[in-house]
Amino acid sequence: MNVPVSARQILRAATAPDHARVDTAFSGFELGVRGSYTAFLRAQAAALLPVEAAIDACPDLPVTDWPERQRGDALRADLAELGAALPAPLSAPELIGAAQVLGALYVLEGARLGGKLLVRSVPDTLPRRFLGARQDAEKWRGLIQILDRALVTERQRATATDTARRIFAMFEESAMRHGRTSCFE
Repeated sequence: MNVPVSARQILRAATAPDHARVDTAFSGFELGVRGSYTAFLRAQAAALLPVEAAIDACPDLPVTDWPERQRGDALRADLAELGAALPAPLSAPELIGAAQVLGALYVLEGARLGGKLLVRSVPDTLPRRFLGARQDAEKWRGLIQILDRALVTERQRATATDTARRIFAMFEESAMRHGRTSCFE
């Protein structure tokens, strides 16, 4: 008997190498060291802020709670508190339609889950709004349900996967760029 494969399972399997590269790229930042943590946040901002803007620009969002899911303001506040300028943004793909937006959200919401683990490495003396942003387990489960309802055709799933891979690539590129710069700027 064939068990249907969920959209989440497809996205997870197809993007696993991309996810691993992003994890490796960001692993070089020392979150307990102010300069390195600042560089980490700048790397996050260079990718996250343009992706959030691309989602904002999509007229037909497949989620109703997008404003609650955004973390850009928390990231900006952390950087401001550290006295760091916003980095030049990377170019985000234009997101047209539910499949592309859901591919992007899969990456952003997964990163939010990862932030719950990373924030433990950040001392209380440093701002932690971005990594400490509330992650409601119900929101993650809700996104998974939306993925499974909205991504039913092979084409929709391929589109979401392609978009997720492009977003992972943005984060990887940003980590590489900001990891090579001085952590003490």
